[in-house]
Amino acid sequence: MLAPYARDTIAAVATASGRGAVGIVRVSGPDAFFIAEKLTGRPLPPFRQAALRSCLTENGVVLDQGLLLCFSGPQSFTGEDVVEFQGHGGQQAPLLVWKRFLELGARAAAPGEFSQRAYLNGRLDLAQAEAIADLIDAGSRQAALGAVRSLRGEFSEQVEALRARLTAIRVQVEASVDFVEEDDVDEAAAERMVGELKEILGATRQLLRSAQQGVKLAQGAIVVLAGAPNVGKSSLLNRLAGEDRAIVTPVAGTTRDLLHTDLVVQGMPVQVIDTAGIRDTDDPVEREGVARARRALANADVALLLDTAETPASDQLLVELPASACLLKVRNKIDVSGESPGFDSARNIFAISALTGSGIDILVTEVIRRMGGPGTDETVFTARARQVRALEQCLEALERAHSLAVHATGVELMAEELRQAQEHLGSITGRISADQLLGEIFATFCIGK
Repeated sequence: MLAPYARDTIAAVATASGRGAVGIVRVSGPDAFFIAEKLTGRPLPPFRQAALRSCLTENGVVLDQGLLLCFSGPQSFTGEDVVEFQGHGGQQAPLLVWKRFLELGARAAAPGEFSQRAYLNGRLDLAQAEAIADLIDAGSRQAALGAVRSLRGEFSEQVEALRARLTAIRVQVEASVDFVEEDDVDEAAAERMVGELKEILGATRQLLRSAQQGVKLAQGAIVVLAGAPNVGKSSLLNRLAGEDRAIVTPVAGTTRDLLHTDLVVQGMPVQVIDTAGIRDTDDPVEREGVARARRALANADVALLLDTAETPASDQLLVELPASACLLKVRNKIDVSGESPGFDSARNIFAISALTGSGIDILVTEVIRRMGGPGTDETVFTARARQVRALEQCLEALERAHSLAVHATGVELMAEELRQAQEHLGSITGRISADQLLGEIFATFCIGK
């Protein structure tokens, strides 16, 4: 059911500002068709058929000329009556048309309000609505394809399949709470329930892993280059970027601050962070750089610990890493030491030359694999940290429920854990959601979406 504020008619420019061939103004709500007729001074074209129309001021002055399309609710994006005017692009033309819509009674749409109405009217679930924003923000081909898969509902289908299985088990558990006496336990049914819960746990863990990969696909993984001064961290950053992003000199301590570089590597968005060389120093500026390097390591998805034959890595740096981070040891400057490029399994180290590029491809492939890999166009989908947390909470509740089922104790507690697990799943697609959560999600969208 729509909130009261959502029963009015909204309008927004749906295309990005700036120079462009086409500018689209979108209107949705109960008065959309009436306002469009007033705007053009002519009857509306048949639904879903484009017609050439002029947008007129109150005095009949032509503001713009373009295509007018009408979509009748509920068979529209928002589920309401929708009008789109596709006119000329640029800074001014779309704004003139939009302001005229407002003069005729529409209200300026809030960010994400069109998508929010689509969700509230049952045209999209919450995960699909969030995928729209992810598609717009996609920084790589894989991220865009993953967002399309989520938008089509493939992530939601897996979530709902789990919810359906939980519903079936909850029915059994609730029935046992209400109707079965303590000493009248169907052992065969109890064993089946334990087995079913074990299967659901496995499916939930798999979906959680996919969602975690989806977050990295949408937001990008953080790869931190760490090591002592002058081991070639900045040279490696420049090699990965394909251009000079960092200053490289023979002087140790040249890098004093974090240098962030966004890259797309084998289809995966990656933020590579070059850090100051970690060492004890009395220089206050360099000391702050070292502190920032340590903080960057604490947030790393993958850490590349660089050293050279002349400057072997210290194990002290290992304690800087979070338990969840992946560490890869990298021996740089093999063009000087004469070592062979590639992975040395005996020393568990990747040998490279940032100067010549030797061994870089093998290292990059391993970094992507450790990040979860880009997947394939047919399997990858995007996800958000909110959704991952909901799956983690669902998994925790399921594990408690499974433990209770295995020990055949606490049927009422097991019923409660299953209820919580189902609610956490429901929050992903919006089956269970709070108004505050909806506001936070849709506020991050573009205006006109």
